[in-house]
Amino acid sequence: MMMMTRKYILFLLFLSIPVVMTAQDKDFGIWYGISAEHKLTKKLEIDLLTNVRTFRNASKLDEAFIEGGITYSMYKHISIAGSYRLTKSIENNDSYYFRHKYMLDLKGNIPAGNLNFSGYLRFQTAIKTYIKDENDKFPSYTGKIKLKAVYKTPTFPLNPYIYIESFFPMFSAKSGTIEKNRFSAGVELSITRHNSVEVEYIFQRDYQPHLSDINIISINYKLKF
Repeated sequence: MMMMTRKYILFLLFLSIPVVMTAQDKDFGIWYGISAEHKLTKKLEIDLLTNVRTFRNASKLDEAFIEGGITYSMYKHISIAGSYRLTKSIENNDSYYFRHKYMLDLKGNIPAGNLNFSGYLRFQTAIKTYIKDENDKFPSYTGKIKLKAVYKTPTFPLNPYIYIESFFPMFSAKSGTIEKNRFSAGVELSITRHNSVEVEYIFQRDYQPHLSDINIISINYKLKF
């Protein structure tokens, strides 16, 4: 088990090293988030979150959204989830418009002593209200993969973690390509049994419509009740 755990961590660390390339654009942003989770039953959980994201060296609002979802635990380590996100984001004309996003997840987690490995496969569709050309009238479809490793510190309420995310277009001419990757390292500070704060660094590389990088500091407050 320890050998498998070490190999898994090395695999995540390897994937967390961005490919050395010269990006056309580099940027910095700060993300602020608040989330709440509530168990309705042993197998059913609802969650609500809101997030504000900046870019252009954290001087301009990129998007803000509110999201609600429900998770059903099918087995001990496997669950499914559905959620809806209402976003107001900046478009090409430098104005803000709403977007509707629907998401379906297949989640899994594997505890291994003080380590916990988790991940999900996501299928999502987005609908724009800003129509620039004919393609904007139709929903876009995206797949997403996330892998995460958390170390549960036994004697201190500070849990470090790393994760990777990949986004890829579906049902389009760009299918089979990667839209963007995220590589992150952070810590979760448990304030009380029901309250915690996460602070993380994220490196995001966008490949479409052109190559660009953004370094992100993300701060999230989490409430469980």
